[in-house]
Amino acid sequence: MSRKTSPPPPEHLLDRVTPVGTGDASDRILKLARNAQWVLIGEASHGTHEFYRMRAGLTRRLIAELGFGGVAVEADWPDAYRVNRYVRSESDDTDPIAALDGFQRFPQWMWRNADVVEFVAWLRERNRSLPRAAQAGFYGMDLYSLHASIRAVLAYLRQTDPAAAERARYRYGCFDHFGEDPQAYGYAASFDLSRSCADEAVAQLVELQKAQARRQSPDGAAPADELFFAEQNARLVANAERYYRSMFQQRVSSWNLRDTHMIETLEALAAHHAALQRSPRFVVWAHNSHLGDARATEMGAGGELNVGQLMRERHGNGVLNVGFTTYAGTVTAASDWDGPAERKRVRPGLPGSYESYFHAMAVEQAVDPDAGYTRNFMLVFAGDDKLSRALQGPLLERAIGVIYRPETERLSHYFHARLPEQFDVVLHYDETRAVEPLEQTAAAAADEPPETFPTGI
Repeated sequence: MSRKTSPPPPEHLLDRVTPVGTGDASDRILKLARNAQWVLIGEASHGTHEFYRMRAGLTRRLIAELGFGGVAVEADWPDAYRVNRYVRSESDDTDPIAALDGFQRFPQWMWRNADVVEFVAWLRERNRSLPRAAQAGFYGMDLYSLHASIRAVLAYLRQTDPAAAERARYRYGCFDHFGEDPQAYGYAASFDLSRSCADEAVAQLVELQKAQARRQSPDGAAPADELFFAEQNARLVANAERYYRSMFQQRVSSWNLRDTHMIETLEALAAHHAALQRSPRFVVWAHNSHLGDARATEMGAGGELNVGQLMRERHGNGVLNVGFTTYAGTVTAASDWDGPAERKRVRPGLPGSYESYFHAMAVEQAVDPDAGYTRNFMLVFAGDDKLSRALQGPLLERAIGVIYRPETERLSHYFHARLPEQFDVVLHYDETRAVEPLEQTAAAAADEPPETFPTGI
């Protein structure tokens, strides 16, 4: 992918800017989404309040006004399904914070934060007055919960089919040799295929799939949902087994397996909803790197695929991709994997990046500063060839995950991309603030950078 530096923002593009904050931006997105089955809403970091708030606001409107059947998020299936039971009034959890208690694995703040609590409360309240078929759900699509999913399968079968539970316990016993650390299993199995649990995991999935075919509930009652929950956990175990085994082979392989699992989960969700006469239209929440089309990025050129690419290939115009960018501000992130949450200062976008380019556009645009959205705006690439050509790039694009290391910003957090091909819509927030974790014991760095920033020396 050839590389360019960002030119000064052309004045003729400023008439393409839709300010965020007036309602016009979300109105335009809803109009674009009217005929879509899938609306993919990304985020440029896993810890930015404005991204969470806008994403939740758009999702509320997509559910309430366009009849979307729910949201699938970059989270583990068992933890998110606990929230799903809560928003459908099928759990003993007394409030949204309790419903989110399943999210105990790092990084907790991704889902245990104030913005998610507010959305979950809204979803439960909306569902309360609706028949079951019209209620919207909350689901996870990631695959890190290997052992939690095993426990969920066994718990379901012990209640419904004790003989099948014994068969499952025997099959999943293969994983017991490696304790609760799936990476230990992956390391061992990657070097000795005779120690692989792949056949056992697949056999259990097939058995549950056959049970699903035999026992569909015609009225959409809870037993059909619970069987589907168990089947999805069995699918997760089978895919997670492959994922952890691939981790010690090559990064591209494990990344592709993870995003392919997400796609399988989304397709299964849509089919399950359709079978029970529920809306098969879904909003998807995940990082930009999962939901923007990988073919327009440096990673795609290296062989990585992702949810955004696969969804476009399978569903074409039935997919709307929405991404976010930010120039500066604060973010909730860790310094190392499994480290404490910190409030970190986000360095200004690098020269030659879309973030820097949009910052210059934000400064130039004539928007009333008293309205509170002076430097926040939306660009719609879908159907606008002139805008797409002007911003084709490729330029640098920033990606902050659960770890943020400003001292290695360029190496750790930037890649080259062609943004107009990656997304249909991009919302730029020029200065953002960190999402607020529920766990206030998390470490919080000072909002202002130290005197030695950025070297830390």
